[in-house]
Amino acid sequence: RVTKSRVVMSATEASAFGAETFAEGNWYHELLEDGLALSYRVEEVLYQGASEFQEVEVVRTVPFGSLLITDGLMQSSEHDEYVYHESLVHPALAAHPNPKRVFIGGGGEGATLREVLRHPSVEECVMVDIDGDVVNMCREHTPFYSAGAYDDKRARLVIGDAKEGLANEPDASFDVIIMDLSDPLDGGPCYQLYTTDFYRVLSEKLAPGGIFITQSGCASVRDAHHVFSPIHHTLKQVFPKVYGYTMCVPSFTSEWGFNLAVKDVDQDLSGEAVDETLKARGLDMRFYDAISHRRMFALPKPLRTLIENETRVMTVDSPLFMCDTSTHQGIYEDE
Repeated sequence: RVTKSRVVMSATEASAFGAETFAEGNWYHELLEDGLALSYRVEEVLYQGASEFQEVEVVRTVPFGSLLITDGLMQSSEHDEYVYHESLVHPALAAHPNPKRVFIGGGGEGATLREVLRHPSVEECVMVDIDGDVVNMCREHTPFYSAGAYDDKRARLVIGDAKEGLANEPDASFDVIIMDLSDPLDGGPCYQLYTTDFYRVLSEKLAPGGIFITQSGCASVRDAHHVFSPIHHTLKQVFPKVYGYTMCVPSFTSEWGFNLAVKDVDQDLSGEAVDETLKARGLDMRFYDAISHRRMFALPKPLRTLIENETRVMTVDSPLFMCDTSTHQGIYEDE
């Protein structure tokens, strides 16, 4: 919520707590959890609207350029989205020797599709997103995300439910499946796509040697227990080998987690051949290379311990959530 900030406290208290920072200009406030909020100074509101599924805003901020916000949650920023999207896409596609057919669930802003289509071996990328209004809004107001990817003849965009869209595809038909979904939230639309029920369906859609990757929420040493480690353990109930990895995305103010799963336990995810593979494919990434790969997969001791000791399994009947959607509301009242 973009507001002209007002903090209810005495002038002395306000000065002591730095509230004068918000005395001028417009600010967007996101309450991350009880006692922790993030504030961005807003230069311009580029778009405000609502689709059938969610409220959507695009605002230009001082620190991160344009932000895409849905239901009060910052989803992506102009200045560092490439860190997230290269981390999501390329470890899987670079590990596959010849990725030809790729499925994306979610990813409405188009940046995941953009990164997939950089690989020349890809013959078709099927992207299924439930919210066509967000897709169209991003094409109009944030075209830097898709960068023309929707116009690529290899792209097949389907507006609909990702679970149903994937279920309707033939078995063993995708080399890589990527889930670029919103976090599993209580009251949100995506939590069923983080469960054993869905992962069993998904595993049947992978071709031999296929790779699955999903974004997995916050993954710092203080918050990885919410969904990162449960997603990892849930995937282990379906796949014989699962790799967790993280990367710092500055605008997310956290390490961000990803989980990658394979059906072939001999699949090489060491990253040793990443630079050679990218060069052979004519790719020069802004962020991802062999050294970055090693850093991403080198989890710190607290996360390794967390994964080793995790016992929770996410099912449709027993889901886990990052947080309640009611948490994410503006924390200061309008003037």
